[in-house]
Amino acid sequence: MTPLPQSFLTKAITHRGLHDRDQGRIENAPQSFAAAIKLGYGIELDVQLSKDGVAMVFHDYHLGRLTNENGAVAQRTAAELGQIVLKDSTDKIPTLQETLSQIDGQVPVVIEIKDQDGAMGPNVGPLEEAVAACLKSYKGDAAIMSFNPHTMAAIAKMGTARPLGLVTDDFVANDWPTVPAARCAELALIPDFETLPLSFVSHNQGQLTSPAVARVKNAGAHILCWTVRSEEQEDQARTVADNITFEGYLA
Repeated sequence: MTPLPQSFLTKAITHRGLHDRDQGRIENAPQSFAAAIKLGYGIELDVQLSKDGVAMVFHDYHLGRLTNENGAVAQRTAAELGQIVLKDSTDKIPTLQETLSQIDGQVPVVIEIKDQDGAMGPNVGPLEEAVAACLKSYKGDAAIMSFNPHTMAAIAKMGTARPLGLVTDDFVANDWPTVPAARCAELALIPDFETLPLSFVSHNQGQLTSPAVARVKNAGAHILCWTVRSEEQEDQARTVADNITFEGYLA
């Protein structure tokens, strides 16, 4: 297990960068990352896999919400995705490699690998390999996390020296329509914490008093949380969490 560096605990972490659509700063995009860096905030970002196996910084599986294009991210090459302009912005979809070059160790970065199995199952590998390759020569503080424990098991087998974590939730089945109800119930207990080399979890900020979180914290893991959207939520979250991931205000 690689410990989580202090840099991840000293200043709040921006959720998908310091985005503000009214200012032309879209989530998971260069201008939002630049704004976070300017203020010294950490950065959380999401990655999806392109058709040709490149890690792209983008949250959704589909292009429609954030761009004027349709279809799945996985159906476009990295070159094609890199030409797509994000709505209400001049930014285009960046690769993870481009984003790491932009951040360049100025602030810590938490990379969330989006589940590629569809049901939090074992059909993983290519995106994990792409992320590990990008981080191999990166000199700054970086951590990796995912909702899917199979993803983190795959990353661990690759021998990365980066801190690893799980993104966790109470996994109410209605909120996870592609995940079988039995799998949701299983994941809510954070059962993989003891079997994976994890140094942190990032839990839903509204559920930090759950017994599963208490068990993980008592075992010595750092507790981060998502997504805090007000000072009131922040005050409540910090009674349990070591740090927060935030958006919509300045923490």
